[in-house]
Amino acid sequence: MARIRFDFGLLTLDATLLDDSPTAAAVLEALPFTASVLTWGDEVYFEVPVRSPREAEARAVVTPGEIAYWPDGPAVVIGFGRTPISQDGETRLAAPCNLFARADDDVKALAAVAAGARVTVIRLD
Repeated sequence: MARIRFDFGLLTLDATLLDDSPTAAAVLEALPFTASVLTWGDEVYFEVPVRSPREAEARAVVTPGEIAYWPDGPAVVIGFGRTPISQDGETRLAAPCNLFARADDDVKALAAVAAGARVTVIRLD
């Protein structure tokens, strides 16, 4: 399983790509890249140079630690808590997204990342 790192400057987040995900393969092929971070509630997201269609298993409600790709963005989306449309404590993204990786670290640390921060995404192995 390939691993990637999100380097937000003040912290890094490592993740393992899902083997059976076409989106994971597309993200891996686009590496490395740098983007500007946006935030929405307890979510960070950023534009990526990837084009991948919505997968049949795409969903809006995720578990913190699941890393997603928003085809309409196109953007990587990492939810770590409630967003403005969450219900009953869930982590709800703005629209169904393709899950393509799982964080190896605690995503709640992303609360320290501010909008406008730069993120660089690289392959680890």
